[in-house]
Amino acid sequence: MLRLLSAASLLALSSGAAAQTAVWSSGQAKQSGTAMNAAANTTIAYPETRRGDVVDTSFGERVADPYRWLENDVRTDKEVADWVAAQNQLTQAQLNALPGKAWFKERIGKLTDYERYGVPQKAGSRYFYTYNPGLLNQAQLFVRDSWNGPGRLLIDPNSWAKDGATALAGYRPSNSGKLMTYEIQDGGTDWRIIKVMDVATGKVLDDELRWAKYGGGVAWLGDEGFFYSRFPATGEKPDYQSLAYNQAIYYHKLGTPQSADIKVFATPANKEYGHFIGVSSDEKWAAIITSVGTDSRYEVHTIDLAKGSPARGWQVKKLVSGFDNAWNLIDTVGSTAYFTTNKDAPKYRVAKVDLAAANPTWTTVVAETGQPIDGASIVGDRLVLTYLKDATTRAAVHDLNGKPVKDIALGELGTAGGFNGKPGDPETFYAFTSFTRPSTIYRLDLKSGKQEVFAEPKLTFDPAQFETRQVFYPSKDGTKIPMFVVRKKGPNGRNGPAPTLLYGYGGFDISLTPSFSASRMAWLEAGGTYVLANLRGGGEYGKAWHDGGRLANKQNVFDDFAWAGKYLKANGYTTPEGLAIQGGSNGGLLVGAVVNQYPDLVDAANAAVGVMDMLRFDRFTAGRYWVDDYGYPSKEADWRVLRAYSPYHNIRTGVDYPPVLVTTADTDDRVVPGHSFKYTAALQAANPGGAPHLIRIETRAGHGAGTPISKIIEETADEWAFIAEHTGLETVPSAVK
Repeated sequence: MLRLLSAASLLALSSGAAAQTAVWSSGQAKQSGTAMNAAANTTIAYPETRRGDVVDTSFGERVADPYRWLENDVRTDKEVADWVAAQNQLTQAQLNALPGKAWFKERIGKLTDYERYGVPQKAGSRYFYTYNPGLLNQAQLFVRDSWNGPGRLLIDPNSWAKDGATALAGYRPSNSGKLMTYEIQDGGTDWRIIKVMDVATGKVLDDELRWAKYGGGVAWLGDEGFFYSRFPATGEKPDYQSLAYNQAIYYHKLGTPQSADIKVFATPANKEYGHFIGVSSDEKWAAIITSVGTDSRYEVHTIDLAKGSPARGWQVKKLVSGFDNAWNLIDTVGSTAYFTTNKDAPKYRVAKVDLAAANPTWTTVVAETGQPIDGASIVGDRLVLTYLKDATTRAAVHDLNGKPVKDIALGELGTAGGFNGKPGDPETFYAFTSFTRPSTIYRLDLKSGKQEVFAEPKLTFDPAQFETRQVFYPSKDGTKIPMFVVRKKGPNGRNGPAPTLLYGYGGFDISLTPSFSASRMAWLEAGGTYVLANLRGGGEYGKAWHDGGRLANKQNVFDDFAWAGKYLKANGYTTPEGLAIQGGSNGGLLVGAVVNQYPDLVDAANAAVGVMDMLRFDRFTAGRYWVDDYGYPSKEADWRVLRAYSPYHNIRTGVDYPPVLVTTADTDDRVVPGHSFKYTAALQAANPGGAPHLIRIETRAGHGAGTPISKIIEETADEWAFIAEHTGLETVPSAVK
């Protein structure tokens, strides 16, 4: 599929939707009811947080917002900066006193030290891929002249910044493989700088493009230039808090300044529209996908590239009107374009259309099945489709008329991704991973069906010691919810109760599927249990599953999560006082809401980069896109739903809330840190003598993407030490052999 980043991804943590990297580590359960250590029981003297007198009146209700000032940018507001410094000082003092921190840090570091490869992209006769030998802060970019030949280093982002916080955010080779764009991300921001490299020599050209965000959406046209998406300039430096409007498609000719770039497509009358462009493999057609929010609802415009040029311009023709359905361009064969779409198919189908026809008509190629289509590509003369079956991947090959050719054997419960290629290619590459296996990269010959290993990491543990089980539990309303339970095999195959981390997301049509986490393995090695719940609001079962957990149905997500916890406790998976919950981004909102609504169920919580103020989320950066899932705070019906569960607004004084560690980053311009700041301040004020409510604020980091490995290890060690302390875990170094 020609990957077009739409607004649908504008809330997800960048490392794989909800970034399921967060899991805890090590130890064995203490006896139920055993007191926590002295540090955990000592009343914490929180830094003083000034209460303002801001009160908003909406739809006849007065709503106080005493910590509105904490929305200000930490980079420019001294009072906010001082508050952040004081909170970090307190939090680090508390976390450093925990007995498990050193063990977590050491073990997670050792488990992270393994080779990691990205799925190769073929361009011309060259193969491009990322590689990290283990503990480099940022993955490097390599190229090979043959798929099994030696690699040559192209880019080492580790040389860009001493703290490792400047990352390679993406790259796109031209079809010939002679040139390549690459995107630079500094300090975790969503803003990107696009540069160009001559692949043969490694020389970086003078071209430098700014004001791209959420990925530049680069699409090459020959070796002379490329299309990309950008926003208007905001001054000398990017704006890290304001709403981003007026995204447009430009063409850049190599060797010319950005000021000379040609505006190809824009919608000034609809400044909220987002635009991304893809070019077919034969470079004869372009498709512009326009979105209005996070829903998969697009308009589509096409360009016959043969009928224009940079000098003469291009004619843009509308193919699909109205923001009613998803239309994702797979590729073209001649003038026939193949798309995946959910029009008349909530779980998606493959359709084709003749772009050269005077009146284009659509024909179904692969009909909708009971399993949602998750990805599609054309490789050689075949369609390669991936499906979700109960949140795990299955893959199948069809001919271009839709006739099934064969299934691709994947084995255990896991996730497969990649399958990149173009018409005429004899091969494709894909990655397969599970909860207990890091990604192995495979080469698949489409004609023979032969599969070969491109890269397979050497393991420092035995996956056979662990089991993954999928169970289905009833939610509050009786709906069956799937969840994965991962744990070490017990004696004679029996497993008793163990402290358990429950992870969830539940939103934005994003599916959570099995993935590997080195930090998670530390916990599993020591006998802990990890659970991933596939809540409503995600995309695991198509449109109905998504709709069941958004807008007025958002409470279903919180109930699904809480009932997962109830099930785990009632069925002996976790110890009576050993349930931790965790989520990031929209999952941070999930954690905040469930802590408020079910404080007696949860024994510890980690809310990461969460959306906590549901009455003002649409006022910052990407927040305006999220109204598709959350609704409009400006509309009364939506406002009342949001007011009812907003984590910041539903904290009650005197409630015995469980221990909560909030984590965020000072330069997060996806979910601005003010959400976490305000929520933490309210939580600390509500019950100052109760369980610890701490916030850890990372510096020079954003929403997840580009975070250096060293920072990830440090942060995860802090998180796991906190969670372990409050769920009854003790670090036992001897547990790992």
